[in-house]
Amino acid sequence: MKKIYNTDPWLMPFKDAIDARHEHIWQTLKHVAGDGLLKDAVNNHLFFGLHKCQDGSWVFREYAPNANKIFLIGDFNNWKRTDAYALKPMGSGNWELKVPEMFLRHGQLYKLYIEWPGGGGERLPSYVTRVVQDEVTKVFCAQVWDPARKYVWKHGHAGKRPHPFIYECHIGMGSEKEKVGTFEEFRKDVLPRVKQLGYDTLQIMALQEHPYYGSFGYQVSNFFALSSRFGTPEEFKALVDDAHGKGIAVIMDIVHSHSVKNTLEGLAEFDGTDYLYFHGGPKGDHPAWGSRCFDYGKDETRFFLLSNVKYWMEEYHIDGFRFDGVTSMLYWDHGLGKDFTSYAQYFDGGVDEDAVIYLSLACRLVKEMNPNGFTIAEDMSGMAGLAAPFEAFGVGFDFRMSMGIADHWIKWIKEKSDEQWSMGEVWWELTNKRADEKTISYAECHDQALVGDKTIIFRLMDKEMYFAMNKASQNGIVDRGIALHKMIRLVTAATAGDGYLNFMGNEFGHPEWIDFPREGNGWSFKYARRQWSLEDNDLLRYGDLRNFDEAMVHLIREENLLSVRPELLVADEEKKILVFLRKNCIFALNFSPTGSFADYGFAAPAGEYVKVLDSDQPEFNGFGRLAGVEKHISIAEKCPNGNQGYDHTLKLYLPARTAMVLKKV
Repeated sequence: MKKIYNTDPWLMPFKDAIDARHEHIWQTLKHVAGDGLLKDAVNNHLFFGLHKCQDGSWVFREYAPNANKIFLIGDFNNWKRTDAYALKPMGSGNWELKVPEMFLRHGQLYKLYIEWPGGGGERLPSYVTRVVQDEVTKVFCAQVWDPARKYVWKHGHAGKRPHPFIYECHIGMGSEKEKVGTFEEFRKDVLPRVKQLGYDTLQIMALQEHPYYGSFGYQVSNFFALSSRFGTPEEFKALVDDAHGKGIAVIMDIVHSHSVKNTLEGLAEFDGTDYLYFHGGPKGDHPAWGSRCFDYGKDETRFFLLSNVKYWMEEYHIDGFRFDGVTSMLYWDHGLGKDFTSYAQYFDGGVDEDAVIYLSLACRLVKEMNPNGFTIAEDMSGMAGLAAPFEAFGVGFDFRMSMGIADHWIKWIKEKSDEQWSMGEVWWELTNKRADEKTISYAECHDQALVGDKTIIFRLMDKEMYFAMNKASQNGIVDRGIALHKMIRLVTAATAGDGYLNFMGNEFGHPEWIDFPREGNGWSFKYARRQWSLEDNDLLRYGDLRNFDEAMVHLIREENLLSVRPELLVADEEKKILVFLRKNCIFALNFSPTGSFADYGFAAPAGEYVKVLDSDQPEFNGFGRLAGVEKHISIAEKCPNGNQGYDHTLKLYLPARTAMVLKKV
């Protein structure tokens, strides 16, 4: 396999740095795993925390090197610190307590009380796997979880995903009711919708326990604990199992980029120090997020986080991960205020090489746990090699998010009229990707819908959505929004590098924004839910947008179009027409707001084509300006318009603000 600097000459000046990084990763792997597999070496979750022994007794272990004393307290001993529940030091900072079976039962609540030089306080165990919050006091406690009936898995993993179509979702927002949705509700009500739409991967947010619901799950306190606000571990397993049975892979947003500052719920000052898993002092404080930054160079941190990766795959049969906040992990300045315009910024000493090493080990671990498992990096810096194989001297992510695409759609919609959109610029920004790395494209994810921002559909229509989304209405703003919403999603998906992502509800143009319950909105759930009834109402236009998304996803997947890179045929700046070829399909989009063009000719591969998708069809809330079933045959003559690599001409009728897809017969 060629090295990344052999395939990209711009990286050759940094060959020594890339070689050194690769060697450092390799040596750290040997340090952690020896000559064996990484998955056999990272088992902290099996040692630390609360575990039931074969004889029915319990053993609890914790790592707290600065502690003088540690007590297990809970409703089983009236929350008192007693010698019977005092942990014993084992050496090397480890503590242990063995408890007879009769003293701990399923459902009981507990915490630790840790004493250290000069102080002490209540803490939740660092490897706790079950945490619940009291509805009245809002206090979080660990909970003994030992149900009489263990979950029995029915289905295996969903298989390889070389080109995932990802449905990004949040369980709590999955309900239409103004409340926190549950795993069971999502499994019964939303999962069938995902299956029908054709998405083959579920990306679930906010699974790790987080004290503040409004953080969208990105301020994690308990890394091994499934958030109890959505249901039980067994209910989540049933959701994953059901998804696998439907052929849908399940990946989770995993947050290893930082941790909450909360001392009562999280890892901060766990044993009285601020450096147990984090950088000590100001270096350990994230200046933008108000959270704690991990020290990825410490063995304690590496084993904690790698064991966390293994735990989620082992316990819940997760197929992979989208690593959140990778840019913040990679750079000492967390990438704040940087434009990343030079390759030198990836190797100039501003990179936390320990974070690079950790991420590479995590990617390797996923593959060892499941050869079909995969990882996605959320990185805005574009670090070269991040999503290149380790064997090519890359870091090893399977995919990276194409984060700039969504930003450009916002920019074009906000700053320019339709007539000012450049087809060449649109094509460049949608297809400008490193050849040696796989990417996931999206027009919008959850980020674009958060309060203070707007979804694409809301940017296009704004208040008109409130009055003119019924099919009987006539409204030019809504007609424009409906047409462009379909075209933007189609051109983004059809030019995607290797995968495509949609945030739940955006497929049918979910109105307004996302705003979690908070003091500023009276703790309302009004905007932290999904109004599925809108797409189910035949009198409204939302269902037609859903129908188009379904047709689009099924077409691209069934034709396996993402297996071949797209090729530009026409970028007509005057008429606002973009035409491109992908495998056996031609995509023709007319972004002009007023111009419809009959017999629009362009150079194309010779052959006979049949129309397989038309955004203007009535079932997609279009105007039906194109015939239902049409065949198009190329003419054996050279056309000056378009890609001059072809000596045939194809002529099409392209109505204003429409897109069509032709498949070669």
